[in-house]
Amino acid sequence: MTTQPARPERSGPETASVIDASPFKPSLVKAVFRDVTPMHVSRSAAWAAASVTRTVLTEIIDGARRAAAEEARKKLVPGDLLSAIDRNVELEVGSKWYDHSPTFRGLTGVLYDAEGVVVPSRKRSRSRRPSAVVGAHRFEAGVKKLLRSRGATAVPAMVRDLDGIASVFLTDLARDAAMVVREGGVKRFGTVTLVMPGEPAPPPFLEDSLRALSTRRGDRRTIGRDDVLAATTMQLFGGSLRRRALTEAREAPRNTSSG
Repeated sequence: MTTQPARPERSGPETASVIDASPFKPSLVKAVFRDVTPMHVSRSAAWAAASVTRTVLTEIIDGARRAAAEEARKKLVPGDLLSAIDRNVELEVGSKWYDHSPTFRGLTGVLYDAEGVVVPSRKRSRSRRPSAVVGAHRFEAGVKKLLRSRGATAVPAMVRDLDGIASVFLTDLARDAAMVVREGGVKRFGTVTLVMPGEPAPPPFLEDSLRALSTRRGDRRTIGRDDVLAATTMQLFGGSLRRRALTEAREAPRNTSSG
């Protein structure tokens, strides 16, 4: 009698490798999109947005890990986040979160009145509509899972900042994807490409694929995978992070069902 190979405990589109690669589930991504647009979001678009967010957060965590290692620490602290962003301008994403986090206080500029007195920061409003900042806690489980996958631990303040950055970044990505659908493409598409010191210039095929995203086909009611990819080109600079985010998003599950 032949021995049947062991089956994985979980079946369906979310295999173990996919789950590990995408800690932010499509249901969470769609909830964020619903906060900013009534448009339908295809499942492939949700997977792509989850992949892009994971790529960005992974790069931030890895940069923070390097900063912590230089001080012989294993647990990440908010100072490591600042060091990571300071060393790599591509990581300066989700900037709306900076005004709400003590970590970034002083980096966004201090306002003075006509007499030179510091103007206190604006108090948070209690908007009835959920915002990226209010909903940041939704990302805690995914952030912690991503930290574990990178072999890292972080103090609560660092987890909070990663929560907030992920929430604001994904919210901005959703807004831009909806705009791409409404406008029929990336109307403000540019050719300026950021190349980090020591990195090679982007290959021609990538630039061609970016230009292809500037024109959209399809209905004006559904956000698709290519709309998310186009929004990614608007949210990220033209360096290695954007190239990696686009590549990994294209390789994300392409289940086009509406689930």
